[in-house]
Amino acid sequence: MDLKKIICLIFCVSIIVSVHAQDAPLLTLKDAVEIALKNNYNIQLSQNNATIAANNVTLGNAGFLPLVTGDAALNASNQKIKQTRNDGTVNNLTANNSNNNYGVNLNWTIFDGFNMFANYDMLKEQDKLGAIRLQDTIQSTVANVINTYYNLISQTEQIKALRGAIEISRTQLRYSNDKFTVGRVSRLDVYNAQVNLNTDTSNLITQLQQFRQTKIQMNQLLVRKLQTDFSVGDTIVVNNTLILGDIITKAQAQNPAILASQINKRLADINLRQIKSTRYPVIGVTSGYTFSNSKTPAGFTLSQNAHGFAYGLTASVNIFDGLNQWRRERNAKLQIANADLSQKQIMLDVEAQISNFYVAYLSGLDLIKIGQSSVELAKKNLDISLEKYKIGNITQLEIREAQRNYLDAQSKFFSAQYQSKMAEVTLQQITNSINIQ
Repeated sequence: MDLKKIICLIFCVSIIVSVHAQDAPLLTLKDAVEIALKNNYNIQLSQNNATIAANNVTLGNAGFLPLVTGDAALNASNQKIKQTRNDGTVNNLTANNSNNNYGVNLNWTIFDGFNMFANYDMLKEQDKLGAIRLQDTIQSTVANVINTYYNLISQTEQIKALRGAIEISRTQLRYSNDKFTVGRVSRLDVYNAQVNLNTDTSNLITQLQQFRQTKIQMNQLLVRKLQTDFSVGDTIVVNNTLILGDIITKAQAQNPAILASQINKRLADINLRQIKSTRYPVIGVTSGYTFSNSKTPAGFTLSQNAHGFAYGLTASVNIFDGLNQWRRERNAKLQIANADLSQKQIMLDVEAQISNFYVAYLSGLDLIKIGQSSVELAKKNLDISLEKYKIGNITQLEIREAQRNYLDAQSKFFSAQYQSKMAEVTLQQITNSINIQ
């Protein structure tokens, strides 16, 4: 590939990047989070499930309230009757019989071994669990949006660095051509400069591809057209004041997994109460007001109308059920023990997760300090090397090494920023305390 084609390719890539950067509307982090909270499908599903759990917390669903029904029944028949009397007289009759009943009936369990109280407590705990799961989904979605947004910022800086590398490689190629023209270097130096420029251009194209894929990922989180173009900010600010002890304390009080395990422990206790309730008798009352009307033309009574109030009391008790009651209670106690073990395991897992991310957070802060200094030194070294190459005091390999060191320092610095920010956001997610304000 000759010099003109290379310069044309670089120019086209630069124009595309510049046009997209200028035309794409700015998407702030706050706007991205607000759009996700409004549109994200996982949040909507979790909201619906939480609403269902809240709707279920009623006295009727727990079994406190009576069941009142309106009942009606109609029965009719058409019969041909032949009657033979004692005196030998025969009567042939056609009888149209009808019988209809209608009324209001009430069935009410007034005592079931306190099972209805246990049911109501269970419904309230499930409501709390639904709210915790909703909050966890929201925090998880917001964390994904934030991490993706800062990933885009980091990639934007990588793109800027690669474009700067292309400019340096283009300058190096121009110097090589000038030196070749006056006979100071061989054609090999020009070819090497062209190869370096091609390599830098390929790296930029690869980075642009990854950048576009990450933008698609962001649009997917925001539930909008995947090809929607946008630009992001250019700053990653890491909070360097996080303290491990404070994070662990806050997680024990606010972490969704820990809170859910506590609720599951209470649900296991309630389950035992529900099972034990079957040891007690079940007492209920029945009542109703009924109207009935019957017609029997061939009977002794041609028609009959009746209405009135009815009531009753029912009771039943489990005397023997094949020792199943004992089995269910024993299993329920084991479920309580399992819930307690699960709660302890989750607390240990959360603390380990916090410790791991806190190590990454601290390492990232140290790497940021080192990286910032390395970028400044590598830039000074590259500028000096470029001047020396211009006057022919260093070789092409030496300036390429200076350029590579500068790019490597920039890449490590951007990665350290993103690593620390991602660890910070994850720690906030674990403690259920993400706040972008």
